[in-house]
Amino acid sequence: MKLTTSLLAMLLAVFAIGIQGQGRFSVVEATIPQMQAAMAKGRVTSRQLVEQYLIRIAIYEDRLNAALAVNPRALEEADALDRERAQGKIRGPLHGIPVALKDNIHTTNMPTTGGALAFAGYIPPYEATLTENLKAAGAIIIAKTGLTELANWVAGNPNAMPGNYNAVGGFAFNPYDPRPDPRPEPGDGRPVLQTGGSSSGVGTAANLWAGSVGSDTGGSIISPSNANMLVGIRPTIGRISRHGVIPITAEHDTAGPMTRTVADSAIMLGAMEGASPDPNDAATRTCTPPPGRDYTKFLNAGGLKGARIGVPRAFYIDRVTLPGESNPRGGINAEQAKVVADAIAVLKQQGAVVVDPADIPSFIAKEANDSFPLWDFCSGGEHAKGKDAGCSINFKYGMKRDFNAWLASLGPTAPFKTLTEMREWNLAHAKAGAIKYQQSRFDISDEIDVVADKARFDADNAKDWRLSRDQGIDGALKQYQLDAILTPGGSGAGIASRAGYPIIAVPFGMVPNAPTQPFPPGFNAKPAPFGIGFVGGQCSEPKLIEIAYAFEQATKRRVAPSAAP
Repeated sequence: MKLTTSLLAMLLAVFAIGIQGQGRFSVVEATIPQMQAAMAKGRVTSRQLVEQYLIRIAIYEDRLNAALAVNPRALEEADALDRERAQGKIRGPLHGIPVALKDNIHTTNMPTTGGALAFAGYIPPYEATLTENLKAAGAIIIAKTGLTELANWVAGNPNAMPGNYNAVGGFAFNPYDPRPDPRPEPGDGRPVLQTGGSSSGVGTAANLWAGSVGSDTGGSIISPSNANMLVGIRPTIGRISRHGVIPITAEHDTAGPMTRTVADSAIMLGAMEGASPDPNDAATRTCTPPPGRDYTKFLNAGGLKGARIGVPRAFYIDRVTLPGESNPRGGINAEQAKVVADAIAVLKQQGAVVVDPADIPSFIAKEANDSFPLWDFCSGGEHAKGKDAGCSINFKYGMKRDFNAWLASLGPTAPFKTLTEMREWNLAHAKAGAIKYQQSRFDISDEIDVVADKARFDADNAKDWRLSRDQGIDGALKQYQLDAILTPGGSGAGIASRAGYPIIAVPFGMVPNAPTQPFPPGFNAKPAPFGIGFVGGQCSEPKLIEIAYAFEQATKRRVAPSAAP
């Protein structure tokens, strides 16, 4: 990230201040409740929290590339919130707490670029509903995080965009091993340790802010949370308003919190959720918020006692041969399986009823038409019109429909009016780096006719829900009378995102970073975080939070990255 002159001046001023009195409180691994308690007792101010985070950004940003923009008025906002606190006014549970937003979420005091060169420096004309809700709860939006460009709907096969790359900021690096991949292929500077999905958990893991908000269409909250040893909540579709978030498809898009603890995620989830449905997002009528939007009441350390948790072995843990195929797919390696076995042992020790196996029906189906793993979404150049019979067009259809609607919402400030115009702009600016990995996903989306292809979209969406809901999550929950389904690492993100159902990732272990194409001799790859996911039915966030919190409190396996101590 290239820091602006004003931001550099601000950071230098912070250094000159000497962070007076901050020896009493450190933000490193501090939780939101700990920060609030310290501010209530006068041990630290919101300004001092911001100062500490800005210094950490200044120290680690060159190594991690976690942010695309830093709020130049963060100190002023902190001062105002400190004055309110002194007057006895507390806005909400995030009063004075610095958080970051993925850079596809509208802010009007910083650019919202989606990482796309075409939107570099763009300030939208309105804020996202969730941005407004966070501010109303007292949060300071300290930065906009890096991301895979436009939530990874620019370039799929044959030249797929790597995770956490975007044309505005380049690559971000995982703080658990913040080095570029040393292998000659692909040799483009991508990180040696994956950062996960299109949201960035890098800055949250490295304590550059208290927590962040990601967005998830196919796993981009859970995957980066797993990869960066974070708690991530992908909520039920509609739990959080999507108004003011650059879309892929409304059937699967959602925002959600990424933090270092379950309690912090619970606090952020409540602050992001509206007290009443958002007229700009009809899906916000799906779930009823808990009283006061307070999810902390579900932080029950004994919440595993009696909870029925299923372990789907087929595909998630064990390799399986799918209908019509001869070679098995899925499964996890021995090191990952040991982590999962340890997690299951903890569940049993804490009084959970573990149903093992509790396979998901659409993963053990006998017919190809009933198999979830055989029904992926169309995502690359090989899925152009006429070649897309074996995949769901939901994502590429939704991108054409919803991206054009989002552009229209920007009014005269929009740099273009349609996805077609953006594709043309990208081609004209290819030499400037607009489409380093081409734009195959834009291409297969733009060829969609939202009227003529509506019947196909409806049919594919019905199949998505049948395999992920009726014969998927709901099917397993009902068959085995479960409260939740355990999934290894980030693997549960796929079915949860297709169903639009909630999933929570919890940090738990580390496994070797040993790709199929080995690293050069003498290169010592550091281990990769590997967490545990808990998947539930629609609007089951309260129960999942209870289960995840009890599991976290019984294990406390998160370890801060040594690259950002």
